[in-house]
Amino acid sequence: MANALRALAMDAVEAANSGHPGMPMGMADVATVLFKNHLNFDPTDPKWMNRDRFVLSAGHGSMLLYALLHLTGYEDMTLEQIKNFRQMGAITAGHPEYGHASGIETTTGPLGQGIATAVGMAIGEQIQADRIGKKLVDHFTYVIAGDGCLMEGISQEAISLAGHLELGKLIVLWDDNGISIDGKIELTDSTDQLKRFEASNWDVIAIDGHDYESIDAALTEARRGNRPTLIACKTVIGYGAPNKAGTSGVHGAPLGESEIEATRKALGWSEKPFNIPKAVRNDWLATAERGKAARLEWAAQYDKLSERKRKEVERSFDGELPPKLSATIKAFKKQISDEQPSLATRKASQMVLEQVNAVVPETIGGSADLTGSNNTKTGALQVISADDFSGRYLHYGIREHGMAAAMNGLALYGGLIPYGGTFLVFADYLRPALRLSALMKQRVIYVLTHDSIGLGEDGPTHQPVEHLASLRCMPNVQVFRPADAVETAESWEIALRSTDRPSVIALTRQNLPTLRTEHTTKNKSAQGAYVLEEAASSRKAILMASGSEVEIALAARKMLLSKGIGARVVSCPSLDVFAEQDPKYRARVLPRGPVRVAIEAGVQQSWDRWLTGEGGDSRKAGFVGMESFGASAPYKELYEHFGITAEAVCQQVYALLGLDNNGDRKK
Repeated sequence: MANALRALAMDAVEAANSGHPGMPMGMADVATVLFKNHLNFDPTDPKWMNRDRFVLSAGHGSMLLYALLHLTGYEDMTLEQIKNFRQMGAITAGHPEYGHASGIETTTGPLGQGIATAVGMAIGEQIQADRIGKKLVDHFTYVIAGDGCLMEGISQEAISLAGHLELGKLIVLWDDNGISIDGKIELTDSTDQLKRFEASNWDVIAIDGHDYESIDAALTEARRGNRPTLIACKTVIGYGAPNKAGTSGVHGAPLGESEIEATRKALGWSEKPFNIPKAVRNDWLATAERGKAARLEWAAQYDKLSERKRKEVERSFDGELPPKLSATIKAFKKQISDEQPSLATRKASQMVLEQVNAVVPETIGGSADLTGSNNTKTGALQVISADDFSGRYLHYGIREHGMAAAMNGLALYGGLIPYGGTFLVFADYLRPALRLSALMKQRVIYVLTHDSIGLGEDGPTHQPVEHLASLRCMPNVQVFRPADAVETAESWEIALRSTDRPSVIALTRQNLPTLRTEHTTKNKSAQGAYVLEEAASSRKAILMASGSEVEIALAARKMLLSKGIGARVVSCPSLDVFAEQDPKYRARVLPRGPVRVAIEAGVQQSWDRWLTGEGGDSRKAGFVGMESFGASAPYKELYEHFGITAEAVCQQVYALLGLDNNGDRKK
């Protein structure tokens, strides 16, 4: 059975002339014992709620996963797909991609992401066991990780969080082969991984990764533990290849015809490429029988749930929101428009969450040690701990990257909507996991506060300048920067309803006035940008702004009007969403003719399309924002110092209209 995995891996990599045969060949024995004796899964129901999760964190060894899925009977993983490994249109991509094939639990390849995402899955198992019942949610999360996964910094964030929460259903199988691309691991690392994991509150077991009895015994022992377990599997990379096994040469390149032939002889495997003997194939198909039987037993238990509880479980796992949400958001918006408070949008966000969390029970909040600053915890949310997973709030600690990956795991697990907070500037720490949120089309909500120089005295190390532009350029991410509490509520509603993408909600530290003073049930932010105030006289300028700078645009509009210059103010809570609107709507919001000025306390790049494209003209476009890093000072002084003021906006408009600095015709 193990040699069948090895054969498919080396044949597929050879056919593609590209790939990584070494890890699949080295971990074939471990994977065989895991699937044959321990893993509960059912290829006929790949989304079965209580299946064991299997994550190939060492995603470069993707042929191990594809071979396992093919041999165990996943319908879409055909032999033709194996033969088309790494080819255009095939589901067998170079690294496993979530959504391409049944049985791929998460996208892996960026090393460390798999193990960190699996931590989120293990947390999800504990949360849902508490909610739905331990008779219906009681399974393990298994991970195969390599040396590279454990070297990446995110792994420390992940394993320390997992150990702290005592995730006893999480089992990591470390492919301890001592080889990386550059050569032996000893070239770059001297870490005692067993002691490292022990120090993070894990159980650790060291075994020979080619001894079936040792593998089986270790897995059996790990399943009995109350803490997460690392099983260090000492293996030979490229096991069976007479000349390349144990070397970096087998890591990321085809073996070559002569070495494959020699490997077949060494393994006693006489089959032609891609051919699996019927007896071996039957042995592999039989591994799914345990899971099928377990699923039928589970289904009988599930049917005992009340109809109300079954509907609620299915609603949340289907990604549908409770019907009360819409009315809740509308009522909050009306309250804000009536009362017109001056609020930091981070505080407004917390007020929205107080309402949302009361009617959407699947939200799981958290923060990377900035709960009081991000305002992500609401009164009804109890804290999740190693002793109690009935809560809905996670203290992730100072682990932004680990938090983001764990949120991916929670979203992938099903029935949960994770949101987590940190400062916008620290989006740099979590960006690789956010990118996977987007690539996997997961509903993960990033609450990123302190969104500009408006945070003030903490200075340029904490003041985001380039971050909004960099996040907006990432595909399938919608970035919101609301201008007041009403837009904040609307942004949250859109984020919650967006089941196929992550959302970033960028929020202020400083107070902002309520700008939407006339209540409307329509979610105007759902258009991305909209006319907030029309020109009071002949329209000569369009002022575009997001977040805290919309207030500045409105002040500039009044100043321009005093000079007889009509200016339309367009609030742009999400340029990403605006770009998806019908071109006719965009043209109505940004008609040809008037000069355009964009205002944002960040860099210009993400505004260029709206200034010079979409009917604009570079000769009639200006920008008021940041061209450098910030500084440490009270925020009002910073806005004056960097020239992000209504006066500066007016000066831009005057210049574009050919007027002097006072807004008069030049003499």
